[in-house]
Amino acid sequence: MSDSLHPEIPSINESVLQAMKVLATDPKIQKGLQIAKDQASFAMQEQVELCEIASPTFEEATRAKEIARRMEQYGLTDVSIDEIGNVVGVRKGTGNGPVLVIDAHMDTVFPMGTDVKVRREGDTYYAPGIGDNTSGCRALLQLIRCFNEADIKTEGDILFVGTVGEEGNGDIRGAKFIVKGDRQVDGYIAIDSFSEGVVVNGGVGCHRWRVSIDGKGGHSFMDFSQIPSAIHAMCHAGHLIDHLVPPSEPYTTFNIGTIKGGTSVNTIAPHCEVDIDIRSISNDELLKLEAQIFEALDAGVEEENKRWGITDPEKMLTLTKTQIGDRPAGSRDGGCPIIQCALSAQKVLGIELTQYGPSATDANAPISKNIPAACLGSGGLSEKFHTLDEYFVDRDSYKGPQLVFLAACMLVGVEGQKALLIAKKQ
Repeated sequence: MSDSLHPEIPSINESVLQAMKVLATDPKIQKGLQIAKDQASFAMQEQVELCEIASPTFEEATRAKEIARRMEQYGLTDVSIDEIGNVVGVRKGTGNGPVLVIDAHMDTVFPMGTDVKVRREGDTYYAPGIGDNTSGCRALLQLIRCFNEADIKTEGDILFVGTVGEEGNGDIRGAKFIVKGDRQVDGYIAIDSFSEGVVVNGGVGCHRWRVSIDGKGGHSFMDFSQIPSAIHAMCHAGHLIDHLVPPSEPYTTFNIGTIKGGTSVNTIAPHCEVDIDIRSISNDELLKLEAQIFEALDAGVEEENKRWGITDPEKMLTLTKTQIGDRPAGSRDGGCPIIQCALSAQKVLGIELTQYGPSATDANAPISKNIPAACLGSGGLSEKFHTLDEYFVDRDSYKGPQLVFLAACMLVGVEGQKALLIAKKQ
């Protein structure tokens, strides 16, 4: 039985599958696929080297410069770092096909100063960020080598992009910038730290708010009942929020992730602040729950002011809401060309589809713009990501680049075969 987290797996269009089978027999395509396999050890070493360049969200510049250098080394002649820090490498086609973006985010969740030295035990590599998403960066660079060393001539352009700000409060700002409308984008593949069996068909929406309650504050004994407490008001609001019941279908959640405030144990708090995370598969349900949470916050402030009969505006608590995250929700149906190409490429390569459903990735941005898009896996096995115990198992990791390579060739069209699925915007 399908639901919003586990949608029904779409049928593969037989004509797409047959075209993919024909494409895979092309000698140059076969060479590109073989390059990914032959260079697996080199690519893994590259993943290690990139992991050891710290790249926290908002501090990706050093890793970005290194990725740009390698893009140029591997044959891209049009490489730049844009105004917000994305690395963009353009591989021009003949000009008769669509423009496809292939991205991997460069940032990690770990603050500067975290020990990111990689430790290897057999086929397993240990380090914060070794999987999410250094494995995606590895796959992105391998793709460039597959195209260039196999001398693949495409009809459409491919933009290879290392994005900034995918994690946390980065709010997928790099991907948002790519699709904001200043450049042509006809299709989009995000590569993240999943196995090659994963196809992400939709984006989990996420709104994040920093909410503060502020007042005069005072002495816990001398001013008791005369001055309202920002912390007490927030506690009341939190109690109301905790009793909200979001729908389980479409799956919708909330979380108060941080709380801080107050001055001392014997001070009526003049300030309290929380960060709230609200998520849903549905934009409508996301907005409904957000409104309920706002009502609870207003009620918490009102209750604390009312409790002590505070009517003087100089003494009353006030509420301030600041949005710190806005990831739009959305999904692509099974007929989406990116999804059809991904599923067909999996079939041709003998890759089992192990997971199909939504997640929160760079693909949220193009999906929200109604651009054909999906997120595919980098290959290998990433475990315990977002923790200091993160590790990556180098098990057939070349299959990630192979999958994206084959799907991309179908999408943009190659010499002797036109792009079949995504149309070039006029």
